[in-house]
Amino acid sequence: MTTYHTITIDHLTIFYREAGDPQKPTMLLLHGFPSASHMFRDLMPLLADHFHLIAPDYPGFGQSSLPDPADFAYTFTHLAAVMTDFITQLGLSKFYLYVFDYGAPIGFHIAAAHPDWIAGIVSQNGNVYREGLGAKWATRQDFWDHPTAAKRASYRNAFAPDTIRGQYLTGAPAHSVGPDGYTLDIAYTQRPHYADAQLDLIFDYQNNIKAYPTFQRYLRDYQPPLLAIWGKNDPSFIFPGALAFTRDDPHAIVQGVNSGHFALESHAPEIAQAILRTFA
Repeated sequence: MTTYHTITIDHLTIFYREAGDPQKPTMLLLHGFPSASHMFRDLMPLLADHFHLIAPDYPGFGQSSLPDPADFAYTFTHLAAVMTDFITQLGLSKFYLYVFDYGAPIGFHIAAAHPDWIAGIVSQNGNVYREGLGAKWATRQDFWDHPTAAKRASYRNAFAPDTIRGQYLTGAPAHSVGPDGYTLDIAYTQRPHYADAQLDLIFDYQNNIKAYPTFQRYLRDYQPPLLAIWGKNDPSFIFPGALAFTRDDPHAIVQGVNSGHFALESHAPEIAQAILRTFA
């Protein structure tokens, strides 16, 4: 059974889902953009007999606090710091890490700072290599190099309803993705301060790419057990990003599934089986 909780971290309310026996190995599931922990709603029951599962919503996402960007720095290092405090407050000292999309830089910031915490990593379309950056990132690089108010405003399209639906449906088999996930994500975009918070994170994403060498050094130095399982039709984080893990972590297992960015929407059973084969 999945249960639902909130905890106060740094004066913020952080929502999280929990499933499984706390005596089992813990897996911390870190969601992506523009989603929240509901993206794990199909996966968690499939793993709950084998893992103790915890899936938080970051500040600014899902059911967690969405502070005004005037009062809260929406950067990935700050989100990683809040999640580090979340981990500490829950008393987690060793866990598997599931990272997806935005969860990858957040999770790898945590892993690099606390390598003793990490029992293993599942990276599902969670990129830490330039080889994994799809074509859209060239446009973002121009925004980062030459920012203007007009360019910033244009990125409101990144969380427009049609864009969110496209993120879910592109690359997935026809009729395999239900409307529940993207409809909820679209609803969350209507919260106060959402747009400015997300635009700040889009601008800050450049610092994740600058941190890739740090994340890759962590992989080389510690070589955690790692499963890179990818929706291989993802146009945002392309499959070469999954293959690149083997360069720094030679024992990494790489697997593609016939889906897009939100591969859990269509392939949760296949991804769960890969996780169990690798770690359970």
